[in-house]
Amino acid sequence: MTVDDQLGRWETDGDAATMTFRRRLPFPIDAVWSAITDPGQRAAWFGETTIDPATGGEITMMPTDPPAAPEAKRMTGRILVWQPPAGSGTAVFEHEWRQRIVEDGVVRYELTADGDGTVLVFTHRGLSVRNAQGFIPGTHAFLDRLAAHLAAEEIPDWGGLYGRLAPAYR
Repeated sequence: MTVDDQLGRWETDGDAATMTFRRRLPFPIDAVWSAITDPGQRAAWFGETTIDPATGGEITMMPTDPPAAPEAKRMTGRILVWQPPAGSGTAVFEHEWRQRIVEDGVVRYELTADGDGTVLVFTHRGLSVRNAQGFIPGTHAFLDRLAAHLAAEEIPDWGGLYGRLAPAYR
């Protein structure tokens, strides 16, 4: 997978799948970190989020989209890694993903400074293959919304993005 590969990939191990996206974002690592960990910024591209910013803390998210019942969309979990950017030029935010509609999993954001930008490697592991197939275009749409937020552009409609992206993952 190249740094500029916009499409995510998934690998399987038995019945479990791991989705991976690798994106180069033309923004400093501190800006990307804030966009994924600051509840106010996260609300703009993902939805309502509460974060106890420490390893062992809790995260709760209520995505604005997709259009589904709140109890189906609500995600909770414990923060497994909280490593903000420091002099090393790397950062990691990893948390459990507990959601009623899918298997328990783990989501990881790895950020690496890359010149004047940041390489984001996003993984979601623990989904069934069937659920990964449905989640991958939706995750792609959320990452496109993250990029728009960072660029101070209008946040694209999640449903429209999902509809355009889904055929690429069949």
